[in-house]
Amino acid sequence: MSIEARLTELGIVLPEAAAPVASYVPVVVAGGFAHVSGQLPFVDGKLATGRLGEDVSLEEGMEAARACGLMILAQLKAALIPLDRVDRIVKLGAFVNSTPDFTDQPKVANGASDLMYDVFGEQGRHARAAVGVPCLPLGAAVEVDAIVALAGE
Repeated sequence: MSIEARLTELGIVLPEAAAPVASYVPVVVAGGFAHVSGQLPFVDGKLATGRLGEDVSLEEGMEAARACGLMILAQLKAALIPLDRVDRIVKLGAFVNSTPDFTDQPKVANGASDLMYDVFGEQGRHARAAVGVPCLPLGAAVEVDAIVALAGE
């Protein structure tokens, strides 16, 4: 089954790829890998902002991380990389805007990790970092970046 068919089966419609908010490119392909810049969470077209442990629930944080994962896929497509070329999701880096006493960053990051497994199956299993940070660009609740191995490179 193609990845596009899998997305349809899961009822997933990818968002429009967001434009960079500073001086960088969303995706760089080098040495058989696509390096996807950190993506912010757009839920229903609106940036999900706030801090976990303060004004964002664990469930909202997981939804925000999933939205970051969807944006990673959208950025790959926008870079003209067919999703069927994804050989493996190698690594995700999840940055969680959280209070000092919030310690469920790994659970928040599961929003993106579970999406990758749902879409790509075993090729979606990856290494990962989940880090709490005191703030993120534009007040985002979560930011996720990715390293993706490409077939045929």
